[in-house]
Amino acid sequence: MDTLFSPPLQPRKERPICFLGKKRAYQGTGRRKSAVARVFLTEGRGVVTINGRTLENYFSEEKDRSAVINPLAVCDLLNRVDVTVHVHGGGISGQSGAICQGVARAIKVMFGLDKVKAPAPPAPPMEGEVPGEKPMAPVAPPADEPMVTMGLKLRKSGFLTRDSRMKERKKYGRKGARKAFQFSKR
Repeated sequence: MDTLFSPPLQPRKERPICFLGKKRAYQGTGRRKSAVARVFLTEGRGVVTINGRTLENYFSEEKDRSAVINPLAVCDLLNRVDVTVHVHGGGISGQSGAICQGVARAIKVMFGLDKVKAPAPPAPPMEGEVPGEKPMAPVAPPADEPMVTMGLKLRKSGFLTRDSRMKERKKYGRKGARKAFQFSKR
């Protein structure tokens, strides 16, 4: 496809500021299989509420509970934020995976890591410096370094990646997606 005739990319709309009660909430959306989760993070004491129920009440298995909490544990936010989730569709495993991705995306929004920053223009050369050469003195790291490492932790742990595996559709002339009826030679 030729880039000359491709339509221009539209700028992404700014997400409106949302509030839960009187607290500022940061929203993230997660998807897994056919489950969709809307996650809201607010500053608090670490309470996790899923569809009006507690985490322990909603998910009976430990692997599903840990999937919800893991993004918070990676970023050391376990007892510093409250998580409110509205999830529908899919089964238990799909919902826990959707919540996991939603929490990770909400953390990115909370710390402003979802914005794409334009690269800074190069600084003008100093006196006695040749343009195009690297400066001799080491450059100090940017002030937002801990935030960037938090985003990298989430990315490397796989919490921001959408798992695209879906249920395969049933085919005609077969029992399911792949399974066939018993073959009779005569």
